Amino acid sequence: MPDSCKAVINSSSWELPPIFQWLQANGNVDATEMYRTFNCGVGMVVCVPQDQADAAVNKLNELGEQAWLIGLIEDKSDDEEAVELRG
Repeated sequence: MPDSCKAVINSSSWELPPIFQWLQANGNVDATEMYRTFNCGVGMVVCVPQDQADAAVNKLNELGEQAWLIGLIEDKSDDEEAVELRG
């Protein structure tokens, strides 16, 4: 991803799997670190143009993958992080 962009992730677009809930609670790990280190059950992320997102999700689901939209790409300023969690 270019340095001029950031990924805006909607963390409420999926349920945090129980193992990550346990790890966060028992390891006293804050949410930002959980997402940065463990990906919290998302697995692989595929970025496609916004006008192709629905078709990509549908095709992946047809192929047996569990796919859903988790966010978007936005412009960012130099002082912003490359990933922003919302939700």
